Amino acid sequence: MTRHTGFHEGELAVQRRAGVACEAARLRGMLDPPVLGGGVSRFLADRDLAVLSARDDAGRPWVSPVTGAPGFLTAGDGVLRVAARPGAGDPLAGLTPGGAAGLIVIDLASRRRLRLNGTLTSCDDAGFELAVDQAYGNCPQYIQQRLLAPAPGGGPGDKTAAAGGPRPAARLDAAQAALVGRADTFFLGTSHPERGADASHKGGSPGFVRVEGDGDALWWPDYPGNNMFNSLGNLACDPAAALLFVDFAEGTTLQLSGTAAVDWTAPGAPGDDGGTGRLVRFAPRHVADGRIPVRGDAVLPYRLNPPLTA
Repeated sequence: MTRHTGFHEGELAVQRRAGVACEAARLRGMLDPPVLGGGVSRFLADRDLAVLSARDDAGRPWVSPVTGAPGFLTAGDGVLRVAARPGAGDPLAGLTPGGAAGLIVIDLASRRRLRLNGTLTSCDDAGFELAVDQAYGNCPQYIQQRLLAPAPGGGPGDKTAAAGGPRPAARLDAAQAALVGRADTFFLGTSHPERGADASHKGGSPGFVRVEGDGDALWWPDYPGNNMFNSLGNLACDPAAALLFVDFAEGTTLQLSGTAAVDWTAPGAPGDDGGTGRLVRFAPRHVADGRIPVRGDAVLPYRLNPPLTA
C-alpha cells in the first residue's frame, strides 16, 4: 500500500458537510508517518486486548478481537508485531500477507486507545506483522471504564473462538439483538480503496445502538468527536463495514459484516442523542458468534455519555 499523508477525499467531504473543515485541518499532522517508539511502545507492551479490522478471503470486512498476555504487542522500525491472531473459526483466522489491516489497541481501565493502520507483511501460526502507515491516539471520550481479567479457567493468551464460523444472515436473531441492545461498547471496521483498513471504538449508554424491525437493520447516533471523521470518511467512499460487539461480563462476542451509510438528519431529531444531526445505519449480511478469554464485570460509565432520546 502506497504511503499517503493528510485526509482523503471522503474524510474531507464529511468534514465540510459537518462544518468542521477548519478544525479538522489543525489535526492533519496526526496522519503523518508514525514514530513507534517511546511512549507508544510502552503503551503497546502493557496491553492485553487489540481489535483487528481486515477482509476475509471473499473480500468481506470483519472486526475481530485479538488477545494476549502483556508483551504480545511490540513495535519498532515502523512495524507492529502481534504474537497472537484470531482463533479457529473466526472470520479473520485465515490472514495472509499483503492485505490491508487496521488495529485499535485499547486500555479500557485508563480510557486510552491507539489506532494503527497499514499492510500485513507476514502471518503465521504465532501471529502477524503490520507495516504501519498511520498511528495516532484518540481521546478518552465515550470509553466505558472496565478492568479486564482472564476468564475463569483461561488466560488472556488463550485463543478467541468462534462458534461454527461466519455464515450468511440478513437479520439478527433474538439473542443477538438482545446483546446489541444492552451493549455500551462496540468496534467499527471500515476501509478506503487506497488508504486501507481502519478500526475504531464506539461507546455510549446501554441502548445507544438501536435494532430495527426484525433485526434486519441497526443504527446508532454519531457523537461529537475529534472532527477527523476517519470512519465516516471511509464510508463515504466504500459502504462495506463490520461491527464487533463484546459482552464483557459473559465473554460472548457478535461479529457482523455488511454495509453502512450516514443518515444526515436535523440536529436534535429523535435518536440524535449527540445533537450532531448524524446517524449511521448498518445492514448485516454475514454474522459470526464467538467468545473472548477475558472478562470485565464492573463498569464505570463515561460521565458525558449523551442521554438516549428515542
